[in-house]
Amino acid sequence: MACGCNSSKENKNPSTEDPRKVELKQADGKYRLFVDGEEFYVKGAGLEFGNIEALAESGANSFRTWRTDNGRETGKEILDEAYRNDLMVLMGIEVGRERHGFDYNDTAWVAEQKEDIRRQVMELKDHPALLGWGIGNELNFQYKNRKVWDAVNDIARMIHEIDGNHPATTMLAGIGKGEVDYITENCPDIDFLSVQFYGDIENLAARIEEAGYGGPYLVTEWGATGHWEVPATPWGAPIEQSSSEKAAAVKYRYQNAILADSIYCMGSFVFLWGQKQERTPTWYGLFTENGEKMEAIDVMQYLWTGDWPENRTPKIIKAEINGLDRYAGITLSPGSDNTAFIEYNDPDSDSISIECEIMKEATDLGDGGDFESRPPSIETKISCEPDGKIIFTAPEEKGQYRFFIYVRDNNKHAGTVNIPFKVE
Repeated sequence: MACGCNSSKENKNPSTEDPRKVELKQADGKYRLFVDGEEFYVKGAGLEFGNIEALAESGANSFRTWRTDNGRETGKEILDEAYRNDLMVLMGIEVGRERHGFDYNDTAWVAEQKEDIRRQVMELKDHPALLGWGIGNELNFQYKNRKVWDAVNDIARMIHEIDGNHPATTMLAGIGKGEVDYITENCPDIDFLSVQFYGDIENLAARIEEAGYGGPYLVTEWGATGHWEVPATPWGAPIEQSSSEKAAAVKYRYQNAILADSIYCMGSFVFLWGQKQERTPTWYGLFTENGEKMEAIDVMQYLWTGDWPENRTPKIIKAEINGLDRYAGITLSPGSDNTAFIEYNDPDSDSISIECEIMKEATDLGDGGDFESRPPSIETKISCEPDGKIIFTAPEEKGQYRFFIYVRDNNKHAGTVNIPFKVE
């Protein structure tokens, strides 16, 4: 489903187009979104600062945001770029979180927030790339006051009063019976729920059933296994999957969880079409800090289109330090010389370069995707050989570290893995 005309990107002008009519319908026993009468199964990604053109080229039809203005681009600029690339946008609306101090017992504060959101909706509601509205993100995470759902429903009602063309949803962290029961009974203006899972998405059907939700939904965040869901070192550092392990998990989860519910699931947005620091700089983004595509993007193109990219990403097979893998609880002596090894495969036999860095274990830790600062790289001697052998000197300072290995081809792809270790 394209959202624009057939002219070139440069000539496409969203101001000449009417808004799309987006409706939630049940057809052939299945719940789906329809755009101007055509079925629209969501094949998208979460995107805030990512490459919109690359998303379209990979076969997606949409993306979601978390707010109408991300600080770099306005909502209109984002929608305009989506329109030029024939993508639709589930536009996020920033809503105050209880865990950040917002008080839903403060009626004046709630009313002020609603009026600000009214302004945002009025500004963007007629854009032809708009798919719908996502009111708040994981408002059930670390909360107690269920009046937040009354406020969300009031926002949804207001949206429907001024925008008769687009549905409104809210994004939940997981899904729980308490929220489902309250929203079902008290929030009739929320058109459907959206849910967000990581490793636990493999239990999606069970979680939906346990919550007692029998309506349509989108999966608005999913992807790598969460840092709270993986094994840890003896000192508590979560052990990150390699980029190839993540790609395999993404493929399995899409096919066996998301596509498995053909009745109620209306599609999904994989996380994250871009890069961010969260525990590490490589954990959740589908791109490296240098803008290289990682293997999960190859997988998503295949899942969205049925075709693999012409050029594939290097695969990580094995990584070790001194013959020990990531799960061994590796300890090194200060300033010691050590040998790491990376085994990899490039499906296209491209020219490969190997680069490494050491950084301290992150200590500026947020919750629920909150901002984290990237630990600085440690200055030390590292020598990488084409055969995968790496010689490096451990940091002099005692502490917790990670050894990052990047396997880069000459086509802007990279395989990644990191090995936690301790200097003591």
